[in-house]
Amino acid sequence: MTVLIATDLDRTMIYSAGALAEGSSPAGTVCVEHLDGQPLSFMSSRAAELLRALTRTAVVLPTTTRTVEQFRRIDLPGAPWRYAVTSNGGTVLVDGEPDRAWRDGVDRAVRDSAASLADVGSELDRLGEPDWILKRRTADDLFCYLVVDTAAMPSSFVRDWGHWCAERGWNVSQQGRKVYAMPDAVCKSRAVAEVRARLIADGVLPDTAPVLAAGDGALDAEMLRAADAAVRPRHGELEALGWECPGLTVTAAAGATAAEEILRWFANRIPTGVAT
Repeated sequence: MTVLIATDLDRTMIYSAGALAEGSSPAGTVCVEHLDGQPLSFMSSRAAELLRALTRTAVVLPTTTRTVEQFRRIDLPGAPWRYAVTSNGGTVLVDGEPDRAWRDGVDRAVRDSAASLADVGSELDRLGEPDWILKRRTADDLFCYLVVDTAAMPSSFVRDWGHWCAERGWNVSQQGRKVYAMPDAVCKSRAVAEVRARLIADGVLPDTAPVLAAGDGALDAEMLRAADAAVRPRHGELEALGWECPGLTVTAAAGATAAEEILRWFANRIPTGVAT
């Protein structure tokens, strides 16, 4: 193996039924996640084939803001995974189990640099229960997010909430109906760098192995910027922001077929190649 590929999942590789309706429609889909027996997330059939093929020639690292429990619901083509990153970098899974030492280090970094989750929760309590907040969730005792009615949410909320959080070592981003509050110390790029170091130490990757990355949201931005080369779909939060960085490619396609384009982009940058 010569390349480490870190890829976001939701709206980069996999798509909800609603997200499937956005952008170009794939020729066929496969369900990759169920919740309470109901289909929840999908990939294009071709993207599933390409991802499975990619794992034969590169180290693919699923890298998601989902919690451990939410990640475990996904039947992602190419599994089983030696490593996966969940909780926005707060958790490194090794053969499906959380690495305790990594999480302890993340917790220390948050304590040393940011307000506590309880403090952030207390500030959210001051909002009361406005109709535009549909749900409020805490994820893996690391960060929190709101599920909102985007049409009813005050236009200044994300900006004002972001200012409050920024002064306390947290950042705020909106991805669709979810508004995240995340400690700055919890980020995907640090976890990706840790996995790369372990793979080099184990002899799986050479010490010259580049990192390629893909993602669509603001929480992916630092991972894309830290990678040797990166790609994002022509949809999502980063597209809405017009976000760019050196070494970034933007797909021509929007919607679920963008995943196929991303996977071909990865394959074309692996020395051994992958059939497309």
